[in-house]
Amino acid sequence: MKTIASLCVAAAWMLAGASVAWAQPKWGDAALGSRSYDDFERPRACAGCHRAFFPQWQMSMMSQAYTHHWDEIEYFELAVPHADREPKVAGVKAGCNGCHAPISFLAGDVPPPRPEKRSRANESVSCDVCHTISGRAEGTPVNFNYISSPGRTKYGPREGVESPHHTTKKLELIRQPEFCGTCHNEQSPYGMWVKATQIEYAEGPYPKMGLRCHDCHMPLAEGRVASMSAEDMPLHQHLFFGAHVMAKIRGAVELRLVPDRLEASPGETVKLTLYAFNAKAGHKIPTGSVEDRQLWVHVEAVDGKGNRYHLPVDPKGFPGEETTIGSNQPAWFDLGVAQGKADFSGIPRDGVPEGSRIYRMAYLNPKGEMTIMQWYTASFGPDYRIGPLETKTDTYTFKIPGKAPLGPLTVKATLYYRLLVKPVGEYLKVPAEEYEDRVMNEVETQIELVD
Repeated sequence: MKTIASLCVAAAWMLAGASVAWAQPKWGDAALGSRSYDDFERPRACAGCHRAFFPQWQMSMMSQAYTHHWDEIEYFELAVPHADREPKVAGVKAGCNGCHAPISFLAGDVPPPRPEKRSRANESVSCDVCHTISGRAEGTPVNFNYISSPGRTKYGPREGVESPHHTTKKLELIRQPEFCGTCHNEQSPYGMWVKATQIEYAEGPYPKMGLRCHDCHMPLAEGRVASMSAEDMPLHQHLFFGAHVMAKIRGAVELRLVPDRLEASPGETVKLTLYAFNAKAGHKIPTGSVEDRQLWVHVEAVDGKGNRYHLPVDPKGFPGEETTIGSNQPAWFDLGVAQGKADFSGIPRDGVPEGSRIYRMAYLNPKGEMTIMQWYTASFGPDYRIGPLETKTDTYTFKIPGKAPLGPLTVKATLYYRLLVKPVGEYLKVPAEEYEDRVMNEVETQIELVD
């Protein structure tokens, strides 16, 4: 009887194991609470062997996806209270962290403690998050539809890799842009593609050129996978260059400013054409958190006496163009909705010189107002961003003052980049580095003023 009972217990354990092994994998919202924190190794466990990759990751936004100041403010001061007030967007309270703090999402920790509490949510997108993804849902990668399989097996791009700490398995997906797309594509609760970086890439020219996300954001360099590796080999570095790295964005858009003539007289009108060419990115510029980003150009003429003249862009007249031309009229009214401020009257829209061209796609809430909250996006304004290998052209018409001195008139175009709309950053008390003006590029030309 004892033997039979033991066999029955053993059989029950085998059946239980089989049910776990053959359980339907979960992804996206369905994966909430399907794991525990203890299922995932801490990043420090990887540092002992992967000595080159660990500090690279520490310096990247991957390690700060949850703790970064703007992400913390956006989540706790906008997303969480808005989710509590508005049933349509209630899912963002958990869903934001499917990509910003995946192990917290998978552990069902909603909302996680704030970064100051130093919980495991602070690990953000850690080594074990990416290297225990075993697959993804079929169809378009979107809204954290990766399949997480934490455990002793780590997934990577190579066969036959041995480690004293874990087993390894080759995963072709980890080499593909679709792997990145599981978090770098996002649909709002209203069905709008509020992040579409991988989709923009797939629809552009770079796939036919054989270039992937990894080639730009994880460039190849000689190195060793781990401290016990026998020799150097070409490896994709874990640098994750992106929008927060000035060296990455500097020169991403090339500029050329061409006047319709090189000589003119005071009192005459000249027209200049500005060419803005996306020479560097395999996706649109800006991309990702498009509602946050500001890419705008300031065109200014300076005469021989140092007098300065701001040149506004010539409107093209397409529907919704006003969202792409600098304005400081009140906007962002739904910040009051998220914060429960019924009498909120808005803040200045752009914080740039009036009439400046902004390369943007406005996100619009259900009322048709511009919103900084991607989860509240129900429609878009016109897309005036710069696609991969695309050139945007704009003209600037300038009537030269009749009293301008003879000699050179210098016209300069400066392309500025902000990670966050300045008035929004100031209102929410985000550190100023997040909305500082960063020069992406600049160009100037001269017109000789003659009698």
